[in-house]
Amino acid sequence: MPQSFPIGIFDSGFGGLTIFRQIRRLLPQYDYIYLGDNARTPYGNRSFDAVLKFATEGVDYLFRQSCPLVLIACNTASAKALRSIQQQYLPAHYPDRRVLGVIRPTVEVIRNYTQTNQVALWATQGTVRSDSFAIEIAKHAPGVKLVQQACPMLVPLVEAGELEGQGLKYYITKYWNQTKSQIEGIDTLLLACTHYPLILGQIKALLPPDVRILSQDELVAPSLREYLARHPGHEAKVSRNGNCRYLTTDACEHFDHLGEIFMGQKIASEKVDL
Repeated sequence: MPQSFPIGIFDSGFGGLTIFRQIRRLLPQYDYIYLGDNARTPYGNRSFDAVLKFATEGVDYLFRQSCPLVLIACNTASAKALRSIQQQYLPAHYPDRRVLGVIRPTVEVIRNYTQTNQVALWATQGTVRSDSFAIEIAKHAPGVKLVQQACPMLVPLVEAGELEGQGLKYYITKYWNQTKSQIEGIDTLLLACTHYPLILGQIKALLPPDVRILSQDELVAPSLREYLARHPGHEAKVSRNGNCRYLTTDACEHFDHLGEIFMGQKIASEKVDL
């Protein structure tokens, strides 16, 4: 078999599969390894030090699998760990490799979607507390007013397979009421958690029709394509056999079951230790 130099996709669990699904649709020619740290998920309420440790271990594992490039497809890990990994870990250990996140490519295009410059964000508590989206928007979209709403019940509902029903509707409505009470004139809602694309239809059905809802999977995949086009030296290092491996730090049966929901197709994973 030809030697593989896949793009690594790292997530705290299942959510990054929504990002990965779009990446594979847009860039099917490359090889990939998806690694979900399901044994230690969720990351949302973890400390900065814990998330940095876990994310670094995941990135290091993927580098040892010959990945020249790793995308951290997790907002919490991107918020709490990406900068340290890029600025400290890579220069010391893998200066020729690259690690990307999902926050910057999301905020870089936010101005293209809002007319009122009043943007709301839904995310985990960890992502909201990190203030990473607000910091990046101040850099890349000055003038945009961001209000952030933690939605702690949405991820558990998604992972329990509750993708519709009265319970989900209750919490979507609750979080929207809390969001709109913070500021008037919101015309754009950014779903800054990779689980949320699975309930996008339910969210659209319950929010006002004049609110544009942005799903990260639709923003990050084109950004990765553009990154590879802008950096042909890194793109040339990635192998092109169209292959994909799924790795998990927890039970494969559970990963495969939920992974099928996220990916829309059957998958077979391997259990690994970081």
